[in-house]
Amino acid sequence: MKWAQVEGQRQEARPGACGECPACGHPMVAKCGDLKVWHWAHRGKRQCDPWWENEGEWHRAWKAEFPDASQEVVHLGHDGTKHVADIKTEHGWVIELQHSPISREERRSRDAFYRQLVWVVDGTSRKRDAGHFAKAWSDGTPVGNASPVRRVYSEDCALLREWTDSQTPVFIDFGDGQWLWWLLPGRLNGSVYVAQFPRIVFIHIQRSGVVQQGLDFAGLVKELSGLVASYEAHLKV
Repeated sequence: MKWAQVEGQRQEARPGACGECPACGHPMVAKCGDLKVWHWAHRGKRQCDPWWENEGEWHRAWKAEFPDASQEVVHLGHDGTKHVADIKTEHGWVIELQHSPISREERRSRDAFYRQLVWVVDGTSRKRDAGHFAKAWSDGTPVGNASPVRRVYSEDCALLREWTDSQTPVFIDFGDGQWLWWLLPGRLNGSVYVAQFPRIVFIHIQRSGVVQQGLDFAGLVKELSGLVASYEAHLKV
């Protein structure tokens, strides 16, 4: 973890420091070696949140795009269950940063636990995924004139197959620093709808809560979902 409670204050890891886990309250020690990102770890083998994955530079770079107070926020469920959200904006959206493979069951559990959830997936964790996605996108069909959305076939890319049934927004980051690829709701005959989306705009929207005057992120999701629904209805005629 990036943050721990040290004498009642949230602090980053530093050599020799000790703290407490913000979720479970158990002791944590600072890991400040030369090979890995400095971080906090539970003393011993304890892990209080089974959804937590080991972090690297990719996680830290994304977290750094948001205020410190939005990073690693403890989220309390209706049943008293606690999980640490990677990012929780002041507008209520939780952003989960996923680098390693995740089971469908766990993904659905997180979808249900966080009411307003957005996934950002590291598309560089497997070397083959970027090339397979690029081909699927190139072979895809534009949805309408001058649309940023294309209908592509998920069978052409394992990464798309793994995330195609998500009920919450999924953005894939292939690490070019400019674009994210948004998997939209709507499936027809093995296809998935993908929108090319500027990374800087995504960050701005999540930080500000506004897409444009009178439209927030939830409204944008609804608008693009409507575009896909209209396109599918036309195909079925």
